[in-house]
Formats: sequence, structure tokens, C-alpha cells
Amino acid sequence: MKDQVLCVDYFVVQADDRPGIGADLGKRLAKEGVNLLAVLAFPSSAENPEAFTKAARKLGLQTTGPKLAFLIHGTDKPGAMAEILDRLGGRNINVRAVCGVAGGGNRYGAILWVAPADVEAATRALGAQVAAHHHV
Repeated sequence: MKDQVLCVDYFVVQADDRPGIGADLGKRLAKEGVNLLAVLAFPSSAENPEAFTKAARKLGLQTTGPKLAFLIHGTDKPGAMAEILDRLGGRNINVRAVCGVAGGGNRYGAILWVAPADVEAATRALGAQVAAHHHV
């Protein structure tokens, strides 16, 4: 199966560093109908950026963004991420950060960031689709 790569919006939320804050924030966003596609310690990506922004405002959250990242999922195999990274390195595109994880069932997923100036070139190099409700 061919890997799927989407260019997606992501947002930064500053949250208190205390037990339960992530669970509380997740429950509050879910109550507003927000489905997060990925979460990492600093950025998160929402399935519907407009719903996320509206919910964040309603909840009094200070956000930065949207910004762009690449959400990747495909068949897990040795070197799967190396192939993705090679497509970018071969075009002299530097990866700022990447977080990948095995998903079970022979699947993997990752979220990957490049400099804003490199998003267009990375989109082409990765054959990424721009999600219909996102802007590049």
C-alpha cells in the first residue's frame, strides 16, 4: 500500500504543566466537537482547524497558528521513515522535527515539520495532498 501524506494545519497551545491538564483539555475540546489528528508535547493538529480555533477562543486558550505540518501514515517496514526523509534530503529540504510511531497491524504514522519556506517544495517532494479544508 502506498504511503499517504497530507499537508495539515497545526496549532500551538500553551498549557499549564500539571497532572491532568492534557486530559482536561482533550475532554473540553471533544465536547466542542474537535477531533485532533495528532498531538505532541508542543504542537497539535486538528481535523477541522476552524472548529479548533472556535473552541480555543470559547475556552480562552491562547493559540499560535495555524501553521503547516505533514501527517504521514502507511505500511510499516524497515526504512519506512528513511524513505520519506530521503525524498526531502535529496531535494535539500531540511526537516525541523519528526515524530513517528508504529501503529500496529503493520502500519505506522508520523508528523513532520519543515521550515515555512520549504512547505511547497516538501509538498511536491512527498506527493502530499493538501487536505480540502486546509490552506498551503
